[in-house]
This record gives sequence, C-alpha cells and structure tokens, in this order.
Amino acid sequence: MDYVIVPGVGNSGDAHWQTRWEADWGRQATRIAPASWDEPEVGNWCDALAAAVARMSPPTVLVAHSLGCLAVTEWLTRYAPAVAGAFLVAPPDPRGAAFPARAAPSFVSLTPRPLPVPAVAIVSADDPYCAPAAAYGLAARWDAPVIAIGALGHVNSDSGLGDWPAGRDLLTAFTAGLRPAPRAV
Repeated sequence: MDYVIVPGVGNSGDAHWQTRWEADWGRQATRIAPASWDEPEVGNWCDALAAAVARMSPPTVLVAHSLGCLAVTEWLTRYAPAVAGAFLVAPPDPRGAAFPARAAPSFVSLTPRPLPVPAVAIVSADDPYCAPAAAYGLAARWDAPVIAIGALGHVNSDSGLGDWPAGRDLLTAFTAGLRPAPRAV
C-alpha cells in the first residue's frame, strides 16, 4: 500500500501525525506539493494531488487532514482517479465562521458529492473548524461513514497526539477493508 499525504493550510509541521506517519512509511509515502500552502487554490491543489498520486504505485490511499480533505474530495469527484480510498481526518466546514475563507476562497463554494472510492471521515467532537453536525453532513454528502474519536480538537499538533497510534489503528482497519480477499488455494 502506498500513501499520499494531503495536509491542510500551512502544511503539517514536524510534530504533526501526518509528518510522523510519512517518515515511518518512507518510500511508500509522498506529500502533495502545491504552489502555496498559505493561500491554497483548489485547482492547484488538485493538480498537486494528481502529481503525487502519479509518483506512487497502486494501491494508493489518500491520507488527508483539514483543508486537504476538501482538496481530496473535490479531486476525486472531478476526475474519479484510480486510488484505493481516502482517509479524511478533521474536515473543515467551508461555510463555518472559523474557515480561512480569505486565504482559501476557492474552497468556500465547493459542493460535496458522493465519492467514487471508499472513504471514511474521522471527526472530533470539539473541532474548532467544524461542528460535529457539519462534519456529519459533509460525510453524508460524500457517502462516507463517520468515525467519531471524541474531543481531540482539530486532530493536529496542538491536540498533543504525537504519532497518534489510535489514528494509525483506524487507518489500518480502513485499508484492511480495501484489500481484495485472499484467493482460495
């Protein structure tokens, strides 16, 4: 299994679980490289996602956080690429008061649609960027099940998760469901 890391605004720093997972995965992982982390444009982020996926070997799973979730879901619904699935952590509410609309205006008007690949949305009960009701609404429009993980804030470095082993367990369970059943001998 290969992984494409899709952080949110500002990228994920050294203490973020995405960066730690990427380091653990080595060559099995790559990170998108958009033109701007601080003033994201959805078309550019979709292009960066396509380029990152092209560098990996199938099956590939997208591991997104925050604004990266919106980039992933938009890319998936625009292009229906051949990826195995999407692990969507702490999706933000683009219509919420805390959304960085000035920095990411092209993300505000996106319309969530059913995803063409298996996906799961990981939701925190006290995410300052997305109330649980909004997160469940996004997931329903993506046709993705929700895993509620309790009160972990925005599920980022400020949440004090370190390597976030519980998240890694969720990803392992998700990817196990993506693999074809072994053939009978």
